[in-house]
Amino acid sequence: MDRAAYRIIDANFNRAREALRVMEEYCRFVLNSGTLSERVKKLRHELCAVVGRLDAGKLLAGRDTVGDVGVGQKVEGQLGRTTVKDCFVAAARRLTEALRALAETVQIEDRAVADAVERLRYDAYTLEKDIVLFSEPVEKFNRVRLYVLITSNLPAEVLSLASRCAIGGADCLQLRAKEIPDDRLFALAVEFVEICREMGALSIINDRADVATAAGADGVHLGQNDLPVEQVRRLQLSPLIIGKSTHSAKELASACPSLPSYVSLGPAFPTPTKPDIEIAGPPYIRQGLEQLAGTGISHVAIGGITPENVEQVLATGAQRVAVCSVVTKAPDPTAACRRLKERIIKLVEEKQG
Repeated sequence: MDRAAYRIIDANFNRAREALRVMEEYCRFVLNSGTLSERVKKLRHELCAVVGRLDAGKLLAGRDTVGDVGVGQKVEGQLGRTTVKDCFVAAARRLTEALRALAETVQIEDRAVADAVERLRYDAYTLEKDIVLFSEPVEKFNRVRLYVLITSNLPAEVLSLASRCAIGGADCLQLRAKEIPDDRLFALAVEFVEICREMGALSIINDRADVATAAGADGVHLGQNDLPVEQVRRLQLSPLIIGKSTHSAKELASACPSLPSYVSLGPAFPTPTKPDIEIAGPPYIRQGLEQLAGTGISHVAIGGITPENVEQVLATGAQRVAVCSVVTKAPDPTAACRRLKERIIKLVEEKQG
């Protein structure tokens, strides 16, 4: 293999390693996801091991930075990054381009090494997809402060409450209608999603990933006996917020490996919505937040939360609160949402200093 080929391999190996480092730092410091940052790190080490099967001396001898005509060349907008996410997107694209160039050139010298690089390229495509499908929904959900569950099988009531709660400042609304036939549920979900979109609130469908996807909702919330998170991701047509109910440390530990966008932690207090579930209390919310540290998974505290006890919940470190009857059964749901939202924001801001 001539010197020029080694120059190509060396340049693209360095380019791929640098791209993987940017992706790893994004997963580590922006997403705070130990699982995803570890996957990127593993891919970087595998790439180094594969290229290490080539003659390192020839690679270094072939390097000629001073004589490289590409050094100093600039393309308009090439480094036009405005966010860390832009850096990640550019790095992911650079990685797969570099791996393709590596595979094409390395086959001149060693077909087995080229095949190994090609496998890593496909791993990189999957990794990029998994990072995006996790990060984008979490980023959207992290902006939530007040999350309202609308539990009703009356379409007119659902739509009225959705509008009134959104006007009152609810950031996220969940449609929980368990006794409506599928055709009527889908029609209701479409209208529900449209109201949420117009009002700037996230739309979540309870249990039904198929209805959420078909209706264009922002997400779906899964109970302990619903479809696994991994299967829901196979159904989605675009990045979907995927929530998961947890009521104990054991359930939370079981939920985390599948990387849902968020988990609900509760019940914090007795709740008429789920009267048969054991009360986990604020201590579980605090413990749950500790378990979530380093996973990148978001959260919402839930269960019997009212303006009178919300401070106890937020004192655990929770930043998002889900409620139901305290606002949906109030004489004025809009005013009830507004009061609770203002209190949540005030307490969260005070806690953050």
